Amino acid sequence: MPYTEMGTTQLKLSLIAGHAARDKKMQFTSLAHLLDKEFLVECFNSLNRNKAKGVDNVGWYEYKEGITENIESLFERLKGKKYKPLPARRVYIPKSEKEKRPLGISAIENKIVEKGISAILQSIYEQDFSKMSYGFRPKRNCHQALNELDDQIMRNPINHIVEADIKGFFDNVSHELLIKFLEIRIKDSSMLQLITKFLKAGYIDNNLLVTSEKGTAQGGLCKALHKGE
Repeated sequence: MPYTEMGTTQLKLSLIAGHAARDKKMQFTSLAHLLDKEFLVECFNSLNRNKAKGVDNVGWYEYKEGITENIESLFERLKGKKYKPLPARRVYIPKSEKEKRPLGISAIENKIVEKGISAILQSIYEQDFSKMSYGFRPKRNCHQALNELDDQIMRNPINHIVEADIKGFFDNVSHELLIKFLEIRIKDSSMLQLITKFLKAGYIDNNLLVTSEKGTAQGGLCKALHKGE
């Protein structure tokens, strides 16, 4: 199963992006099939090879050893709608001197499918996001945002700069509202069901399974759903 830099799915994603850009009201009815074996291999190869392991305790190199059989199995489960994302492994990193930020570490197959779904959603929603939005988007970063802010200050009579943040946003986002938002552009029930599975997968914290009724794990697919906000 050779790795190709510009595979069939990538070409289809380019076409989807073109349709999404030309017609802001276009709805996409067939997306889940794009997660084919070739594309899953591409997604696997694009992963950071030294990232922390999830609850499966399987790293990139270990999965690579049986890549053909592993991808075949993953594809068949996705195709038969039998794929079930594993819960994330929750870890905490310092946010400030007194606070810690929770992160969700995905299992290796979760990461592969997350990467694929993210690319599919990105092909659609990158066409809708504001050019002034820089958060978690391809070829955009905080340095560009600061440069834009500097340009605006130098060119325009600005007296105030307002900084705002939504406290605990990722911990409290509504699953129902998020899916309703996606349904505006996406009418593929298989894709929406797969995304819902990720939202409901939960996480393991101190050896306890915590189910997810709201919120998304920072560090996985569900954070990618908010790109451009």
